[in-house]
Amino acid sequence: MGRVVITHSTYIEGLIPLLKQLAQESGIETVTPAVISRVRGRSTSLRLRISTPITGGYKLVARRGTSAQEVFVVTAREREDLQALVDQLLQER
Repeated sequence: MGRVVITHSTYIEGLIPLLKQLAQESGIETVTPAVISRVRGRSTSLRLRISTPITGGYKLVARRGTSAQEVFVVTAREREDLQALVDQLLQER
């Protein structure tokens, strides 16, 4: 079981419960939400996709409305496996 690192005071709405679910999955060590920013496009619902690999895991980008937030996930899972897991968690919401 992994952990969610809560370091900021602002998060995209609905992101923390999703990240807590993700941290419960096997192979997930640490989930850290990071920088939040404004973007041009608009996403009507919460979306989470893998952006780039990092040392020991992946950087994901969460989108909702006109906000985007980086999320760092330390995991031994493969990219496709992690994206499938994230997609499944989003569908269950």
